Amino acid sequence: MLIYDGQRSSSPPGESVGNARRFRSWVIWGSIAGAVLVLIAGQLMAVHITALGPLTSLSWDYVGRPKSATTPWAGFLLALIGVPGPVRARALAAAVGIDVIFVIIRALEGRSFTVGNGPTIVLTALALIVAMRWTGARRETALRTIALGALLILATKVGEIWLDITAWARPMVLDPYAELADHALGNPSWLVGQALDAAGPVPLGVVQWVYFELPVAAIVVAAWQLRNVTIGVWPRHYLVRTFLTLGVIGPLFYAVFPVVGPVLAFGPQGHGFELADVWPNIVPALPSSIESMPFDGITPRNCMPSLHTAWALSLFIHSRRGPLWLRWGGAFWLVCTLIATLGLGAHYGVDLMAGAALCLTVESVLRDPDRGWDRERTWVVAFGIATFAGVLLCVRYLALPMANYPFPFGIALLGVFAALAYTFYRTWFAEADVREKVLSR
Repeated sequence: MLIYDGQRSSSPPGESVGNARRFRSWVIWGSIAGAVLVLIAGQLMAVHITALGPLTSLSWDYVGRPKSATTPWAGFLLALIGVPGPVRARALAAAVGIDVIFVIIRALEGRSFTVGNGPTIVLTALALIVAMRWTGARRETALRTIALGALLILATKVGEIWLDITAWARPMVLDPYAELADHALGNPSWLVGQALDAAGPVPLGVVQWVYFELPVAAIVVAAWQLRNVTIGVWPRHYLVRTFLTLGVIGPLFYAVFPVVGPVLAFGPQGHGFELADVWPNIVPALPSSIESMPFDGITPRNCMPSLHTAWALSLFIHSRRGPLWLRWGGAFWLVCTLIATLGLGAHYGVDLMAGAALCLTVESVLRDPDRGWDRERTWVVAFGIATFAGVLLCVRYLALPMANYPFPFGIALLGVFAALAYTFYRTWFAEADVREKVLSR
């Protein structure tokens, strides 16, 4: 029996082990096949709405200018966790070398600097080599981490076209509702935006970097959690599972509740579609009535819920069982992400609350699979779903009362979320914390 990060796992002997391995192999290849079908569907939709398709974007990662320099490297480093050290070193050297060659070619042609071709090319080659030449447990472990790394990259490509679809499909946005509802929370985007402006360029630069480089921190936490997979020890639950699940579920609500953010709907980046250029200095006066507003056909409706908040909170949760430096890093990333989401004008406070509720709900569904669906898990998941749905329904149908009576609504919102957070902690962490205190005496 193996014990890892406080959770137990056991492997059945004989034939059942082989069956389990074959099942996991089918899951990996089935996931890859499903991802390919989604990529094709996304490409066809991109052609229909005249947008950048996921297959086109992926081809740029091989031979063009990668749209993201961070994501290919993040997926590649995640994939390398499952291969032996010598293979890891050679693959890393090859990826760096290929990237250097592409950088030199771009410089000679006068094009802008970026990286990302090397890890994409080497990751593909590594997947083919492992699938065709390796055998046994080493092959299974390597394919699992390679699949995780590839899915991280491909999910980003699919997410990009989905954002374009939300802009195409939802010409009207609900920012007036979110802005009014935020009065119940004290208009946090306006307050943090003003504070960040007053803080100067250094704090602004730090939170901007943290906001855009969330995959970097995620890979650090994931690498620590998966550090022993090459010797056959897999954690029962780890950060990548939560990240990918949030990335699948969260964006669905972008089409249900389209919001573009205060810096666009009420600020200087609205390109003529903003209701007023007042963010972050002036909170709009309360209107007598409320309705949705039109916005352009290219800006993603990607605010409700805030997935940056959900991802940063999941990173914080998964760093709690790590060493001191990892715990401090997780807390730092969460705080800076919350400041950035509000202070950069990307989100309203209600977006963050919905994102946090979604994270705690998804995490409760996935966490400790050996525990089963006992009463505590069922309760925290139901509580999380009710909190998430309640936030969206209140913003949509009670925005004016929330603005006119901010104190009672604010207390109710914060109280419900505090109760959810406490229930989550009590369900998943309280017993372990007590046990650690007893052992430390």
